[in-house]
Amino acid sequence: MQHAVAHSGVKNFMCNVCGKLFSLKHHLAEHLLIHSGVKNFKCDVCGRQFRRKNKLARHLLNHSRVKNFKCDECGKLFHVKSNLANHLLIHSGVKNFKCDECGKLFGLRHKLAKHLSVHSGVKNLKCDECGKLFARKSHLNQHLLIHSGVKNFRCDECGKLFVQKCNLTQHLLVHSRVKNFKCDECGKLFGHKNSFTRHLVIHSGVKNFKCDQCGKLFGQKNNLTKHLLIHSGVKNFKCDECGKLFGHKNSFTRHVLIHSGVKNFKCDQCGKLFGQKNSLTKHLLIHSGVKNFKCDECGKLFTRKCDLSQHCLIH
Repeated sequence: MQHAVAHSGVKNFMCNVCGKLFSLKHHLAEHLLIHSGVKNFKCDVCGRQFRRKNKLARHLLNHSRVKNFKCDECGKLFHVKSNLANHLLIHSGVKNFKCDECGKLFGLRHKLAKHLSVHSGVKNLKCDECGKLFARKSHLNQHLLIHSGVKNFRCDECGKLFVQKCNLTQHLLVHSRVKNFKCDECGKLFGHKNSFTRHLVIHSGVKNFKCDQCGKLFGQKNNLTKHLLIHSGVKNFKCDECGKLFGHKNSFTRHVLIHSGVKNFKCDQCGKLFGQKNSLTKHLLIHSGVKNFKCDECGKLFTRKCDLSQHCLIH
């Protein structure tokens, strides 16, 4: 009788917590355990607890190391057939579960369920190293790799190592030379979206990152991080030519160009060549005619701050 009801499609038993319907009363009873939080079935191997006995039975297969179910598409092996069935959805490309908040599609229901925690705003998982909070355990686990210092993902093109696979994937766009994101302000092209988004902050003029040491503001967090090296006093980069020390690599790299004699930056106004882009930018102020730097002693105006500084030595 119960078997016939299960196939009839009639669902008369409703969960008072989430409204889900069931054909049989004992199915509803099993479902209610999810909301109760009670987990009476414990794995003797790893201690993990489960609400239902069949979930524990399936879990134990993970410890057996026997993987009899193979994916014909990629060769990946699974302990249980249901896991293989779920995995096959990845290759099918079918995504029937949609997030009502942002419209993102998922191939599996539990993937959607995990994703919804992002929109809840609740972040109960805390990193013991830096205190950062996360909504999902998987995000916390990925973050913890940063503190571990372990970099298992290597770029075959240049050998650079990365903590996370997604970081390597983004980096590979640098070598692909494909740049689909163009800045409407200055025309600069970018290989991936997050680099493009970070760049747009430059034109917005918004500076939300403040140095606690001197109060200087920055538009991007990485620029603040680099700036903090100035206050740390640590200078690990030494010029072999003149012995000058630098706090971060990009300053050191720019300095080395001075000794190389290479000057790739040319002024379109007068043809003067420069070894560094910032030197050319400063030089262009001469042609602009703008004089924003004033001497407090005599009132004389200057185009560049360095010219004002030299003038002030007279007084």
